[in-house]
Amino acid sequence: MVDRRIPVILVAGFLGSGKTTLLNHLLANRQGARIGVVVNDFGSIAVDAMAVSGQVDTMMSFGNGCLCCAVDASGLDAMLAKLSEAEAGIDVIVIEASGLAEPRDLIRLMIASENPAIAYGGLVELVDAAEFEATRKRHPELDEHLGFADLVVLNKTDRADEDALAKLRGTIDEIAPGTPVIATSHGRIDPALFFDTQPRERAGQLSFDDLREEEHDHEHHFHTAYDSVAFTTERPLDPRRLMDFLEQRPAGIYRIKGFLDFGPNGPRSRFGLHTVGSFIQLERSSWPSGQTRRSELVLIGSGIDTEAVTARLEACVADDPEVVDERGMLRVLRFIQD
Repeated sequence: MVDRRIPVILVAGFLGSGKTTLLNHLLANRQGARIGVVVNDFGSIAVDAMAVSGQVDTMMSFGNGCLCCAVDASGLDAMLAKLSEAEAGIDVIVIEASGLAEPRDLIRLMIASENPAIAYGGLVELVDAAEFEATRKRHPELDEHLGFADLVVLNKTDRADEDALAKLRGTIDEIAPGTPVIATSHGRIDPALFFDTQPRERAGQLSFDDLREEEHDHEHHFHTAYDSVAFTTERPLDPRRLMDFLEQRPAGIYRIKGFLDFGPNGPRSRFGLHTVGSFIQLERSSWPSGQTRRSELVLIGSGIDTEAVTARLEACVADDPEVVDERGMLRVLRFIQD
């Protein structure tokens, strides 16, 4: 079984969108997870909210669980290598990009990284609901940034009325059709939408019970109400149908995680699935000895039609459990992180 690679999540957005507030919220509600934080272009960020005094050039620890460091883009890969060392014990790395950073360049840097301990975990773009139009006029490149996003966080919704928010959502849907949008204020996003908040050792992987329990034992209630749907089947899934589901997922789903069985695919036929918005990541491993092969998923979002989602997943079950669609598996393998 391969070791799990550390997901690296990019958090971008123009100055004033609330990136530092969101990051501070994640740190305060990480519930046991150790978060590595990289702040790109640290000198341009107000650091008081992060409880860090002044500028730092090296790794430092604070908050009994966060390792924070400040780098420019040229030193990013080196810092990621440092954070991903086994001794650091990091569960997830969050990069807070400068308000003037170019997300496309950071994505390219992540995808080009040859560090075997990390895996790109998607781009989260923050938008100031009250200042969206003004920001768009100053920075027309915002449309391009939204197009790269896997998840859009519509922040500061407490400063806009319902009609304005509805119009803004329509505009974002036109710019980035199909990209999930989460509305919140003060950066209050459930960390479970980004990463697993309660890592537990179960043969090196999270069990399905861990995944389900994670949705119910939060100590805090966040601004947005989230729904979760659990799905499990002991019959193999059809790879084409499952990939169609993931690439054309139902509205409202922000995150999907769990394990997939596509039938007899050799010794490493257990596929761990992680999505944030439209981002899809799969990790291939062997089935633990004595464990029943089955597909187990948890889907998290808002306004999910449980019956419709369950019906679509049930339609992904393979017709013949003994036959694997090899050509269909090619669509699966292009998302593999090895």
